[in-house]
Amino acid sequence: MNIKFPKNLIERNHYIDRIKPYMKQNVVKVLTGQRRVGKSYILYQLIRLVLKENSQANIIYLNMEDFENIRLKNAENLYTRIKDLLHEGEMNYIFLDEIQDVDHWEDVIRSLATDDDNDIYITGSNSKMLSSELSTYLSGRYVEFPIYSLSYVEFLQFHHREDSDESLRLYERYGGLPYLINLRLDDDTVNEYLNSIYSTIVFRDIVERYKLRNIDFLERLIEYLAENIGNLFSAKKVSDFLKSQQVKISVTQIQNYLQYLANAFLIQRVERYDLVGKRMFEIGEKDYFENLGLRNNIIGYRFTDEGKLLENMVFNQLLYLGYQVKIGYMQQKEIDFVAEKNHERIYIQVSLRLDNEETIEREFGNLLSLNDNYPKIVVTRDAFQGNTYQGIHQMSIRELLMKTSL
Repeated sequence: MNIKFPKNLIERNHYIDRIKPYMKQNVVKVLTGQRRVGKSYILYQLIRLVLKENSQANIIYLNMEDFENIRLKNAENLYTRIKDLLHEGEMNYIFLDEIQDVDHWEDVIRSLATDDDNDIYITGSNSKMLSSELSTYLSGRYVEFPIYSLSYVEFLQFHHREDSDESLRLYERYGGLPYLINLRLDDDTVNEYLNSIYSTIVFRDIVERYKLRNIDFLERLIEYLAENIGNLFSAKKVSDFLKSQQVKISVTQIQNYLQYLANAFLIQRVERYDLVGKRMFEIGEKDYFENLGLRNNIIGYRFTDEGKLLENMVFNQLLYLGYQVKIGYMQQKEIDFVAEKNHERIYIQVSLRLDNEETIEREFGNLLSLNDNYPKIVVTRDAFQGNTYQGIHQMSIRELLMKTSL
């Protein structure tokens, strides 16, 4: 099959290196994430890897958003088409892009996965591709790879920039959607593009999918979340506030809308964890935006928000590095992020600046109250040249964003 590769295909080896061990294995590789974060381009990179090893490999690539494949959005038609393209007795490499809109796509994938000669890769960008759904659809025969907007290091690579305060400002302001390399990085140009992406996510992945009628409330809720990055969210408080404004929205409806936003990967919801009782709190999460460019496009890029943006960047970097992240609580003290990977843990506090004794005592003191030997870090906007504070490291946001591991 002839495949037209993009002219500017920049490798994202962070993801390719994670996927490589599963290539040629009889397990479905599922790439999930927000629209336009580059899932399709990673598929292209994987196809090139296959062809580099075997130029005659049987590659089956179908983009389900291409109008040419409109008739394949029926499971029976899709299965028949793929079956016609299979080569018996040799490895078939099957790449299906944005498969979530195919009715009963999971039946097609399960059937194809019964043949050890089929090496399957799929991408998707909504709730049908969440881990909770995949475990039901694919019965454990899959491995999921969350794909995010460009990390800061990738942003520098894509835009041919050096690490600097100016590069960080551009990254923080416009976010890391890969297509930005084709645009001039100024407000008028970038915001027009971000508007189109935001509208697609809101109206196609949320309003249309969940048949929502109260679009005005949905957009007001998104604005509220954009204003309150890193603050504890209570659906009841929002409901009570709206009642005072003569707007009646139930707590359940608010919670549903929040879940829809998370299902579309627009926001990430983070639970609170009791470090003493070792349990999750039932209420009160925090919300962060997957892409700060989209967030800033909603309410503006403002100097007064630099603390919130700093916290969001730290959270996104931890996800990119593969950590599971929670908000920590211990005896009324909050630990901004408890990050876990491979049964190891890191505690992180985020502070805009350590410019007075009270702030220093609060941020470092919360970490010092933790009675274990896991690494503890305070991340700030500015760099600091000096010793640790009683063994706790201070790290600038640029230093953190340049790291490939912690």
